[in-house]
Amino acid sequence: MDTENWYELKDTDQLVTPCLLVYPDRISKNIERMVEIAGTPSRLRPHIKTHKTAEIIQMQMDKGINQFKCATIAEAELLGNCKAPDVLLAMQPVGFNIVRLFNLIETFPETRFSALVDCMEIREQLEQEARKRHIKLGIYLDLNTGMNRTGIIPGNKALELYRSIWGSENLEAEGLHAYDGHIRNTDFEERRTVCKKAFEPVQKLKEDIEREGMSVKFIIAGGSPSFPVHALNEEVITSPGTTLLWDARYESLFPEMKMLTAAVLCSRVISRPAPNVICLDLGHKALAPEMPFPRVELLDIDNCRQISQSEEHLVLECSDPEQFQIGDVVYAIPMHICPTVAKYRQLITVSKGKVTGSWKVAARDHQLTI
Repeated sequence: MDTENWYELKDTDQLVTPCLLVYPDRISKNIERMVEIAGTPSRLRPHIKTHKTAEIIQMQMDKGINQFKCATIAEAELLGNCKAPDVLLAMQPVGFNIVRLFNLIETFPETRFSALVDCMEIREQLEQEARKRHIKLGIYLDLNTGMNRTGIIPGNKALELYRSIWGSENLEAEGLHAYDGHIRNTDFEERRTVCKKAFEPVQKLKEDIEREGMSVKFIIAGGSPSFPVHALNEEVITSPGTTLLWDARYESLFPEMKMLTAAVLCSRVISRPAPNVICLDLGHKALAPEMPFPRVELLDIDNCRQISQSEEHLVLECSDPEQFQIGDVVYAIPMHICPTVAKYRQLITVSKGKVTGSWKVAARDHQLTI
C-alpha cells in the first residue's frame, strides 16, 4: 500500500482548497488490521468520533463489525440511520440530551442503544425517563482509571452505583467502561505495563460485583493507543477510533500498530510575503489548532518550519522558498485528525490518484433531526 506519493492527485485544476482527501482502499486495510489485532470483529466497538461518516460505518459493518461507540446524540442518530445493531453513547447524557437519547431509542427500534453513567444523579434521571416511556435502557458504569476527565473511581461508591443499576426495573446493567486515553507510552512494553496497572482496579471492581451475585456482561476498555494492549485480554471489548483514518501524531508514537494514513489535507501556497516565508490556506478553520507546532506533517517539502497559524493561514519559514510557486498544491497529514475532520462538510474520496466522489461528514453538527 505504501507506494511513493500515493496521496497525490493527477489533476488538481478544479479542486477547491483547503480540503480533506480520504483513501477508501487504505481505510479498508485499517479496518482489516483492527480485526486482526482484536482477533475477531466481535471484540471491536469502534468509536465514530474520528470520521462521523456513514460510508465508513458501512465499511466496518461489511467486515462484520456491529458494535459502535459515539460521543454525541448526532453521531448516535447517524448510527441509527445506518442501521447499526448496537450503539453506546460514550458520554454521560445530561440535560435535554437525556430526552434526546430516549427519542432516539423510539425512532430507531432496530438499534440497541446504551449509555454511560458515573453518578447517582444521572442514573436516577435516566431511570425516571425510562419508566415514563416503558423502556429498559442498557447502562455501562463509566470508570475513571487515571485520566480524570469523566467516570467514577473504582471502589465502594462505584460498587454502590452498580448495585443500584442492577436493582433497577428500567435500567439494565451491561458492564463497565474504562477509557485510558492518557496512556501513550511510545514503547509498547512500557505502555502495556502502565495500561495493565490502570486496569487492575477495573478487574477488582468486576470481582467485587460478581462476589455479590451480580454479573458484568461486558468490559469496554481503551482507545486507540491502548487498543493493542487490551486486545491481549480476551475479557475486554476494545474501542479504537483514530485507527480508521490515522494521523501523523499517532504514526510517530505507535508505528507498531501498522495502520495506514488514510486522510490527507490538500492545500495551496497563497502567498510569499517575505524572502524566506510562504503561506498556505490551512488556518484554524481548516486544521485543528490545539496542538503545538508542527500541526501537520508536510509531505515532500524540505527545510520548512511552521511558525504561525491564524483563521485562514498557516505560515512557514523556509530556507529554500524557491521550491514553491504561488498556487502550488501542498499535501499534509494532520497531527490530530479527529477535530480536523469536523471542520469539513465533506471528505473527498480518492483512488489511484483520481477524485472519485465525496462523503458527507454527516454527524459534524451536534444535532441532526433529534
